[in-house]
Amino acid sequence: MGAEPTDFGATLTIAAPLAIEAAALRRGTAARPTTRVVRVGVGPRRAGDAAARLSAEARTSGRPVVHVVAGVAGALVADLSPGDLVVADRVLSSNGAPVRELPGAALLAAMLGRHGLRVRVGPVISVDHLVRGVAARRNLAAFGALVVDMESAALAAGMPQGPFAVVRAVVDTPGQELFSPSTLGGGIAALRSLRSARPALESWAAAAAPRRVLLAEPRSFCAGVERAIHTVERAIDRFGAPVYVRRQIVHNRHVVNDLEGRGAVFVEELGQVPEGATVVYSAHGVGRAVQTEAARRNLHVIDATCPLVAKVHSEVRRFTARGRQVVLVGHPGHDEVLGTLDQADEVLLAERPEDVPGLEVRDPSRLAYTTQTTLSPADVEGVVEALRARWPDIVGPAAADICYATHNRQAAVEAIACASDLVLVVGSANSSNSHRLVEVAARRGTRAELIDDVTDLDPAWLTGVHSVGVTAGASAPDSLVSELVESLVALGATEVETSTATTESVAFSLPPEVR
Repeated sequence: MGAEPTDFGATLTIAAPLAIEAAALRRGTAARPTTRVVRVGVGPRRAGDAAARLSAEARTSGRPVVHVVAGVAGALVADLSPGDLVVADRVLSSNGAPVRELPGAALLAAMLGRHGLRVRVGPVISVDHLVRGVAARRNLAAFGALVVDMESAALAAGMPQGPFAVVRAVVDTPGQELFSPSTLGGGIAALRSLRSARPALESWAAAAAPRRVLLAEPRSFCAGVERAIHTVERAIDRFGAPVYVRRQIVHNRHVVNDLEGRGAVFVEELGQVPEGATVVYSAHGVGRAVQTEAARRNLHVIDATCPLVAKVHSEVRRFTARGRQVVLVGHPGHDEVLGTLDQADEVLLAERPEDVPGLEVRDPSRLAYTTQTTLSPADVEGVVEALRARWPDIVGPAAADICYATHNRQAAVEAIACASDLVLVVGSANSSNSHRLVEVAARRGTRAELIDDVTDLDPAWLTGVHSVGVTAGASAPDSLVSELVESLVALGATEVETSTATTESVAFSLPPEVR
């Protein structure tokens, strides 16, 4: 994690019901001179009065105010232990009705986790009495709540709109109730967690500020990625689980985890697939050796290779059939590159212009080049210029190999980078096209960061930032972008605008086996 934010523009007010809770929070390590901890009293009536008072103070304050409700609570589910923290993603009244949605919970929970705390995200429910007995807890848990308290609903209802969070430390559980012999230990654990939570609460508050969010369009899934994901889903529906997938179907952890939950089994090589089983090739494609092994082992193959990657494979085979040796421009070790290199014998690889002098070719007059589909035009241009400078007779594909989606997403991020202080690119670390988006923004002179999801966001990046650009690689679900934007709004963003570079209407048909 980066350095802690030092922008003290907003006041952080932490509302704690009990004096002992307030004392624990005051003893936490403080990094902000504008933090105050106030005791609001026990129960919904006192909490409601305190909310009205704090709201009035916020309206007359000369600076923005961030409110956090923090204190102890009773667990409603068996897998929570004393000292665990619950960050509310919504607050419920005693009858289960929603009082307030808190979309920034995942980010705050991740920040608390970085301080070594055990954290869960979920609903908090408030009642007007101490809850005793397993049956009573079970009834409240039926609303989906993780913990119960007596103040959060009244505070959530009465506080003004703006950055607001609820953090509760578990003091008792269904198996270890209040006033049992374990109460003292549970109380100590809960208060210790509250004390340890203060630095994360202050970092979260320091990132809060009015700012603009610029959404790049297009972003997220392309037609090839959608085709690949739907292929696996249809294969599971048609042939039943498990369906094996060679390598990640697309380079995104969240997509892979979701498909695993549906019955997909991801393997590195076909040797891990039982003979005769159904196997799906990923969107990145495979080479001749993989195809040969699949046939030898009598595997039922469904090829989800992106049609644009398949186009590059066809180019390599066509150039080779005409007697030309192929140079592939791409990143070593990338799944797409590995499959393309094995489309023919003696295919060479160049990642950078500096690689060209070291290439040893069979016949300088009989050369061709192709490119990985997820590169940036700037990267390809430099290597191709070096190839042509050394071998003027080299020929390339009739149409550019960089796919339409890669080009469109790079154009879109370039447009928002010009108007942003920071660009956040949602995508997994092994996603080539996501890394290229970061590079495109950086070339415009704008700081850019790659995050797998909102939990990777470092609040220190937001210090002094008035405009945040947001995009996602072609393999990242747009739901992750929505969660990120919701968290930025929870931190005070007042404008969310979409910047449209172009409109996409491309769709690819599914493989015949699942069509």
